[in-house]
Amino acid sequence: MTDKKSSLATLTLAAVGIVYGDIGTSPLYTLKTIFDPDHGLALNEANLLGVVSLIFWGLTIVVSLKYVTLVLRADNRGEGGIMALMALALNSVSKRSGWHFPLLVLGVLGATMFYGDSVVTPAISVLSAIEGLEVATPALEHYVVPLTIVVLVSLYSVQRHGTAGIGRFFGPVMVLWFAALAIMGIVNIVERPDILRALNPLHAVHFMIDNGFVAFVGLGAVVLAFTGAEALYADMGHFGKRPIRMAWFAVAFPALSLNYFGQGALLLHAPEAISNPFFQQLGSWSVYPLVVLATMATVIASQATISGTFSMTKQAIALGLLPRMRIMHTSEHQIGQIYIPAVNWLQLIVVLIAVIGFGSSDALAGAYGIAVSATMLATTILTFFVIRYRWHLPLPLCIAATGFFLVIDVLLFSACTLKLFHGGWMPLLLGTALFTIMLTWRTGRQLVFQNLEKHAIPLEDFLSSLFVAPPARVPGTAVFLRGESDGVPHAMLHNLSHNKVLHERVVFLTVHILEEPYVAAAEQVRITDLGHQCFQVNVDYGFKDEPDIPAILDRCADYGLRFEMMETSFFIARQTVISAPQQGMAPWREHLFVAMSRNARAAADYYQIPPNRVIELGTQVEI
Repeated sequence: MTDKKSSLATLTLAAVGIVYGDIGTSPLYTLKTIFDPDHGLALNEANLLGVVSLIFWGLTIVVSLKYVTLVLRADNRGEGGIMALMALALNSVSKRSGWHFPLLVLGVLGATMFYGDSVVTPAISVLSAIEGLEVATPALEHYVVPLTIVVLVSLYSVQRHGTAGIGRFFGPVMVLWFAALAIMGIVNIVERPDILRALNPLHAVHFMIDNGFVAFVGLGAVVLAFTGAEALYADMGHFGKRPIRMAWFAVAFPALSLNYFGQGALLLHAPEAISNPFFQQLGSWSVYPLVVLATMATVIASQATISGTFSMTKQAIALGLLPRMRIMHTSEHQIGQIYIPAVNWLQLIVVLIAVIGFGSSDALAGAYGIAVSATMLATTILTFFVIRYRWHLPLPLCIAATGFFLVIDVLLFSACTLKLFHGGWMPLLLGTALFTIMLTWRTGRQLVFQNLEKHAIPLEDFLSSLFVAPPARVPGTAVFLRGESDGVPHAMLHNLSHNKVLHERVVFLTVHILEEPYVAAAEQVRITDLGHQCFQVNVDYGFKDEPDIPAILDRCADYGLRFEMMETSFFIARQTVISAPQQGMAPWREHLFVAMSRNARAAADYYQIPPNRVIELGTQVEI
């Protein structure tokens, strides 16, 4: 019992550090953005009570009820996140269903918006922390952007070393951060306890009615208080539901609520503090310590987002939505600790462009809201299909459970779209580019498979005819990587044509990526004896499993098929895709797919096959 409690406490502390870094740093900029003069919302008592009430009840409904209570239940074998939810929804309907492709598109759209969020989060979080220097000394204003760039470049530069070493400090630092939020809130609430009237949701209702369109515009900034809600679902596989729920209700939710009420109380007492209410909660003496603590908290929040991007990319590659990339493991003990160089440096470039181009957290707020609200909307719709078609709950209950949240998500997203020309275009532009890349890669792969299938020679028929007059057999084992829709591997045909020999043992290896996160080790390997010392080995991986062909071949010994690596050669056909006019996709998409194919990581490298055992043969495929 003690060990279980200790484990739960450890996981809860880790969840505080990693899961709630993003939403935990929202108080830095939310109220300041809502009452930005450009929004036209007057700072008076009624509006202040209404806004604080909206934030509190939004945290209660959107985060506590929707994500913590409902969405966390929609786990894909213990895994969460938009990709896992999409796979779960796709498995809930037939591939022939009219809903299959729209759900795929919706999941991809949600994933691309997550990428947009992952760019804006480091930019706005670190900027807002460094902006505290302006409160202490206005003369330091010109140093905010340069210092932000230094922090971000340093953060991305250390990614290749992994976070295993510093990760243990994330939890304690974020606990200190949340404690500071709570204490500052309490101090200001004691000064003006009448702010607690905002606990009454009628203040939020009156605010929306009295201010009309201006209040609707303000919703686009209120959504900033909920940024990071998606992270608690995405990180479910790392910590489990219970630690995430405990971390929210015991630490994050109380601290955030107290701080928002505290900032509201401060503004009731001193409206001039609206220039940056967060850093003025305790007076001038606290600004520099708060800047240091806020910078640490925002770096942790950014780190969680960067790690999430690596994880999302790895899942997208496995699901066939992105080409293979170089993936480095930064920890020998934790399989989830990965580093993808291409993603890291591309993301840094876009983040720096955002920091330099927008220049302040206020200007970035519009870009932030639209990415967050779009992902939240996609999650709600996918959740409906899971609880209706996978859990088979009654339709009225499904509509009631998700319809309420859908209305809120649509309102928030609609309000954020008003910021389209004030920064909202950036995540949409990035999302559109990634959406095009993902669907182009998926469609191109399908066209390649169709072409190969059309010209494929059935394997069983070929082997039957081959052994009527068998070629000479040479010592050793030949492993031919064979696609799911392939017949006889092209590499085998090349070998027979040029060398006129066949190894004494031949293995055809096919890797299947299933739409579920993990496949149990005992269920990953299936072997079929084709006769004449020829075998078909089928390998089933989940989209979060680590492809490792040598490890799979070692496991084949349990099924009576033993491999000696030094006597085994891997024959792989390196496909060179060429564009065929008036076939498949539009010409520009074909050229895009061809370019991605040529830069994709080699299959041998991706499957961790020793390079000295690989014989690669070229083949051309038209799309």
